[in-house]
Amino acid sequence: MLTKKQLELLLFINERLKESGVPPSFDEMKDALDLKSKSGIHRLITALEERGFIKRLPNRARALEVLRLPDAVNPSFGRPQQRGFTPSVIEGRLGKAPQPVEEEAFEESERGASVPVMGRIAAGVPISAIQNQSHSIVVPPELLSKGEHFALEVRGDSMIEAGILDGDTVVIRRQDSADSGDVVVALIDDEEATLKRLRRKGASIALEAANPAYETRIFGPDRVRIQGRLVGLLRRY
Repeated sequence: MLTKKQLELLLFINERLKESGVPPSFDEMKDALDLKSKSGIHRLITALEERGFIKRLPNRARALEVLRLPDAVNPSFGRPQQRGFTPSVIEGRLGKAPQPVEEEAFEESERGASVPVMGRIAAGVPISAIQNQSHSIVVPPELLSKGEHFALEVRGDSMIEAGILDGDTVVIRRQDSADSGDVVVALIDDEEATLKRLRRKGASIALEAANPAYETRIFGPDRVRIQGRLVGLLRRY
């Protein structure tokens, strides 16, 4: 699942590669997405690389390769406009319905509460996906506490050493604060939501992956908003 800006950038790079065989420069990307600085492009490129959509080629300036596009891309997405293009955000399950057997297995539980599944998170998911329900699952009551809960489908390996694997479903208690050491859904710059372990370093906030292949990202407190705290995990074998 990609944010709107991540998807815009991915499609812009893909179109430019198809047109000329050469990826756009960071300045061209910045202008196409109407961003104020190239630091935002660096973050978007890193996020796309972490999610397996692009690959940076070593020892070559501005060398990028598009590995894949999202599962469902609206065919009406066109070439970038004069100031970038504005595709709609792909929300929810990327067009994939939940597996009937899995749903029936959850529904057979006589003890549980229905929790909305609000899309996918793979170290990043658009906030719109956390606001729009794709389907519901029945969660054992012992995984829930007081308050509102939602679930997210995990894609990727950034939290494997915390026991969170690709394909798991995480149960999140919606809250706007958390303690250092909690695994949280954090919204960065009102754009990218990510599942990471929260660490407080003075006035700064560190979002720590549980996989040495991913670096810890540190932000000022005004750039991060907590969306919820991990309270449970479901896994199907």
